[in-house]
Amino acid sequence: MQLQTERDILADIAADPWRMEVVRAAMALGLPDCWIGAGFVRNPVWDALHGRPPGHDFNDIDVVYFEPADLAPETDAAHEARLRALRPELPWSVLNMARMHLPTGDPPYRSTIDGIRFWPETATAIAIRLDADGRLELAAPFGLDDLLGLRLRPTPAVRAHHPDTYRKRLAKKNWLARWPKLEFEAI
Repeated sequence: MQLQTERDILADIAADPWRMEVVRAAMALGLPDCWIGAGFVRNPVWDALHGRPPGHDFNDIDVVYFEPADLAPETDAAHEARLRALRPELPWSVLNMARMHLPTGDPPYRSTIDGIRFWPETATAIAIRLDADGRLELAAPFGLDDLLGLRLRPTPAVRAHHPDTYRKRLAKKNWLARWPKLEFEAI
């Protein structure tokens, strides 16, 4: 499948039983404003754009939600434990975006998607979920051009306030080894 639009990305995810099982497991937690984001969406798109089938080898599966009434990290750990009980082989990472501004000094986030705007790269600032009718929904605060164009650049917040975060991720992730067509913006 050639990926060129949001509809293509959602169709690609929907056609993969493994990824749909992961999405359903995360949504079964019933967390408010819950999404799965970052590499879970980005990596299979980049795989497809490199002519490869989607890999299922993720460093983590980022499940993010927004619950300002409970900012305890232990709550996230409890949600991860529930997911591990369902799918113990998966590297779950559950984070309440209502508190994720605290370590970075960003202004408080207003929602999960608002928090995703502060993720390091525009192509990583993407997430999916099942809507109330059980259909896949995609959120991409910076659009899909960078993701589909194989461009990696920092989000505006990271460029302005945390450029070292972006530079360290480029060095650590070694994305070019897996996706040699990527273009990086240096800052």
